[in-house]
Amino acid sequence: MTQVSSTASTVNSASGAGEPQTRSLPRFTWLRLVLAIAAKDLRSEMRSKETINASLSFAVVILVLFSFAFDPSSEQVREISGGLLWLVYLFAGALLLNRSFSRELPNDCLDALIASPASGAQLWAGKVLANYVLLLAIEAISLPVFGIFYDVNWTRQLPLLALVMILATWSMTIIGTMFSAMTVNLRLRELMLPTLLYPMLIPPIMGAIQLTSTIIAGEPIGDNGIWIRLLIAYDIIFTLLAGALVEILLVG
Repeated sequence: MTQVSSTASTVNSASGAGEPQTRSLPRFTWLRLVLAIAAKDLRSEMRSKETINASLSFAVVILVLFSFAFDPSSEQVREISGGLLWLVYLFAGALLLNRSFSRELPNDCLDALIASPASGAQLWAGKVLANYVLLLAIEAISLPVFGIFYDVNWTRQLPLLALVMILATWSMTIIGTMFSAMTVNLRLRELMLPTLLYPMLIPPIMGAIQLTSTIIAGEPIGDNGIWIRLLIAYDIIFTLLAGALVEILLVG
């Protein structure tokens, strides 16, 4: 019950619940609720470090195993380096995203969040922000490990590589968080989430792989610049769709 009260009070305090009804709501109430939920999830994860440790350990182990399975110095491996990197990010991301809503199941914390003043879209957006920060942190730590084990100079076009990671990770996060809400009450959610997530991520991951391989090779992106436009369009379209549909998943 203490966890339920803490979860609800965090959202209630951000929304101004308990204040006189005659007082007008703050202009940025919507954003405050989103940030309150994101901060709650980040504090919870930083205290337990359960999910981020598992995802990061998994990513590093997979990178190490791949380095033994292939010859890191071969040109062929360098050509598929983008695919190897994003394959690791996908696997580690699925582990992290699966916990988005399932961590709220004990003590009926999810019911408390749904009953709070936050809407389904705000709840989803807050969890998206928290997951996005955690995923970027895992990717930022895994990238130097990737460079060491595969003898790859990934700093040649670092700003462009960072842009690709930011856009592709947002695609992974918005879709993964929505499917996490869809599968939260399933017994096999650890299996169902990747099954639903990976096919939906084929377009952005293909773009991320093409761009990352080109950037790591130190070549100009040239005609591959169309993949950046695809990532931007994918992020905008699916952010709006997920924000509109998540209310039905959580409440409807």
